Amino acid sequence: MDYFPLFLKLKDQPCLVVGAGEIAARKIELLSRAGARITVVAEEVHEHVASMQAALNLVIRQKSFAADDLTGMRIAVSATNHRASNEAVAAAANQRNIPVNVVDNPDLCSFIFPAIVDRSPLIAAISSGGSSPVLARILRAKIESTIPTAYGRLAQFAEDFRLLVKQEIKQPSRRRIFWENMLHGRVAELVFSGRMQEAEQELRTRLGEMDTSDNQGEVYLIGAGPGDPDLLTFRALRLMQQADVVVYDRLVSPEILEMARRDAEKIYVGKQRSNHSLPQESINELLAKLALAGKRVARLKGGDPFIFGRGGEEIETLMQQGIPFQVVPGITAAAGCASYAGIPLTHRDHAQSCTFVTGHLKDGSINLNWKQLAAPNQTIVIYMGLVGLQNICQALIENGCPPDHPIALVQQGTTPQQRVFTGTLRDMPQRVENEDIKPPTLIIVGTVVSLHEKLNWFQTQSHKDE
Repeated sequence: MDYFPLFLKLKDQPCLVVGAGEIAARKIELLSRAGARITVVAEEVHEHVASMQAALNLVIRQKSFAADDLTGMRIAVSATNHRASNEAVAAAANQRNIPVNVVDNPDLCSFIFPAIVDRSPLIAAISSGGSSPVLARILRAKIESTIPTAYGRLAQFAEDFRLLVKQEIKQPSRRRIFWENMLHGRVAELVFSGRMQEAEQELRTRLGEMDTSDNQGEVYLIGAGPGDPDLLTFRALRLMQQADVVVYDRLVSPEILEMARRDAEKIYVGKQRSNHSLPQESINELLAKLALAGKRVARLKGGDPFIFGRGGEEIETLMQQGIPFQVVPGITAAAGCASYAGIPLTHRDHAQSCTFVTGHLKDGSINLNWKQLAAPNQTIVIYMGLVGLQNICQALIENGCPPDHPIALVQQGTTPQQRVFTGTLRDMPQRVENEDIKPPTLIIVGTVVSLHEKLNWFQTQSHKDE
């Protein structure tokens, strides 16, 4: 972040605005909405600013700026058309450690004005760090259209009953759940429609019915998709943002993890070949232990939890102990990586079926139905097969696939780091030895691979087609 977002309380605080033109007038109006006591310093005062003097109780000093004008000020804004004057204001403010904004001069600013969505007391601010104020305003307009003005009334309602709820529900995690239910349910709808007395009665009723001794949590088994954060489902995102704990594996990208609630505890349980941070049985018990302690647990798994994700084993443990859970499907690696590589998994001219298998080595071998996998007119998707690629290619050839049968490797599919390698069963093992190919990599076998060059739509920043 180039700028750290903060909200300043400026009510009754002295603020300086240097300049008195139309741009300065806009900043004066904005500061006045926050209750600031504003002093304006300018040699020439525009009629718009002059007309605001009585209504906003402005102090206007018609003179050139001097460093002493900053004495006692909480913040300073320079809105003149003169670079030298703006530089003088910025230098004097920085010398006194007073935050300063110079309009349209980001290099002179120690803070910037964001685009604001005002649903007081609920405030949202959007900033581009000064790089594109127009883009920030466009995003503000989008947010404005999705947040009704009644949300300000809802925020005030929550503030009015905050102390009561805190007195009745001592445990912070239980209190958070109560408020989430209130602000998403009937109470919120009553507030939105202006029926405040009914909303208060409903909240008090629900508060009286709440069993604060019920401390059991819940587990959300969430498919995090193949890597691109945009491929998360709405439900996955909603549950991630209400979870108290996030348990995640190595295939969950940092960008996806960032979407979880900021104050949620993060626990890494990733597994790599011959390097398991936690055995699967320990992960199962960890989820149960956290839920029994009253936590809402988001178990994030790359791809889909029920496709080579061992999600079934995890919920078996939860069921045995009577722990509530939800399962949120995700876009599996086969669908995501194939799509982003421009390789359709089925195609009427190439493949009328698609088979998912795991290429995980056990005792140095891969135990699969090779005769079935070598049959024509199908696509084979192999998870976790990079280490055993030599064995896979050899077994397919020995069981009837032609040596020049197409094969593709998709490394870090759906991400900006995606790399796609295409070749044949005969030459791909040697290519892997020559290239720096690492997991996570998905293997696709079938004549659909021949469509990659024609349908390759996803161009990454770091690599084009290999």
